[in-house]
Amino acid sequence: MAPSLFTLSSPSSTFPSSSTTLKPFSSFSTKPTLSIHFVKKPIPVSATADPPPQLQTFWQWLQDQGVVSAKSPVRPGMVPEGLGLIAKKNISRNEVVLEIPNRFWINQDAVVASEIGTVCSGLKPWVSVALFLIRERFRQDSKWGVYLDILPELTDSTVFWSEEELAELQGTQLLSTTLGVKEYVQNEFLKVEEEIILPNRQLFPAPITLDDFFWAFGILRSRAFSRLRGQNLVLIPLADLINHSPNITTEDYAWEIKGGGLFSRDLLFSLRSPVSVKAEEQVLIQYDLDKSNAELALDYGFIESKSERNAYTLTLEISESDPFFGDKLDIAETNGLSETAYFDIVLGRPLPPALIPYLRLVALGGTDAFLLESIFRNTIWGHLDLPVSRANEELICRVVRDACKSALSGYHTTIEEDEKLMEDENLDSRLKIAVGIRAGEKKVLQQIDEIFKGRESELDELEYYQERRLKDLGLVGEQGEIIFWETN
Repeated sequence: MAPSLFTLSSPSSTFPSSSTTLKPFSSFSTKPTLSIHFVKKPIPVSATADPPPQLQTFWQWLQDQGVVSAKSPVRPGMVPEGLGLIAKKNISRNEVVLEIPNRFWINQDAVVASEIGTVCSGLKPWVSVALFLIRERFRQDSKWGVYLDILPELTDSTVFWSEEELAELQGTQLLSTTLGVKEYVQNEFLKVEEEIILPNRQLFPAPITLDDFFWAFGILRSRAFSRLRGQNLVLIPLADLINHSPNITTEDYAWEIKGGGLFSRDLLFSLRSPVSVKAEEQVLIQYDLDKSNAELALDYGFIESKSERNAYTLTLEISESDPFFGDKLDIAETNGLSETAYFDIVLGRPLPPALIPYLRLVALGGTDAFLLESIFRNTIWGHLDLPVSRANEELICRVVRDACKSALSGYHTTIEEDEKLMEDENLDSRLKIAVGIRAGEKKVLQQIDEIFKGRESELDELEYYQERRLKDLGLVGEQGEIIFWETN
């Protein structure tokens, strides 16, 4: 295996990109937030401040529509994050705090029922909903206007950062992911502009710009609920004010879709509080326990201080120029992997179980290539779970360590410098994210390097395939001595 077969790639993401292989948008698992970075007419943040006029109008509209009532256990209000849901009374664990009927959801059904429904058929779900949001935002008589008025202009998601702010992410995987996402969104806009917007100007009350498209993208990325029965992408007004708490360690009972009753065809979005909440405290949920800090920063515009949120993605690839490409690919696919494999390494946690076997497979060659023969096909993965040969093990250690050192050289600060900056309580919110991301990535890279440095130091002590095989045949003793058979 040559060093070129090993790369350090962008962390797992849920948006496609031109430079990385990512999951499609339709399967994204975002949850709502209101981590706001306003650029015009900011709503003042104060726990004691009266709700701003826009919020009061929105709340009144919900009451007029029968979505909420005086007995509703929560209300929207001002919180440190910006806007959030405040308990009006003591709320018990798993208690339902909101039920929003589907006629107040913004999803593909809302698009289909609108005047742009016909021209949006065939578009990606998120693109059609994005166009719907932008159009409704421009319409003076939109029924959604009171909801759209409370949405932020921008969030602290890295998608909205300036070039100067993005420069603070130099060397990070988040930077490459962000640039890939921005390129993807721009390409989608140019395509929909040419195919839908310009040929149907009469359907849109104002020209739609790339900035408008990014705004809608950011709203959907940060606020849409997913993993709902029959719903891949849906905005739930009011429910999407729910904020995240790192202290909540369960995602159970947060939300579900259920029927509206025996004589109702309505579906209800039901939101529960996963923990007990006292009156006048904020109701919070856990957005996603599995997201890394890079994903939190990209989706919502915040990070956590927990070490397990720091991750780095190693990308391994079986090169098509490898003389054993076909055999290796067959073995990888038989064991649930493929030509390219992504391994998320989390700070403070063991390496993914399949990483080392896959590394050994990619590096397999020379005198070890006999293991690729068909006779070993059903057992080779078990052999790859253990050291194959000193040459194979030494190679994977060297290549991984070289890759880590190369990646670490790409940052413009040290961990110590980053930690010093983090001590500043007045640090700008976006700079705080950048510093936390790059410090976290470097710590993971150091952890990976230390692991393989340790493996290097044990090369002379490891037991390799040939030794294990000789022991199985009874030709080597437990102490490694050769057993000679004497004949009479």
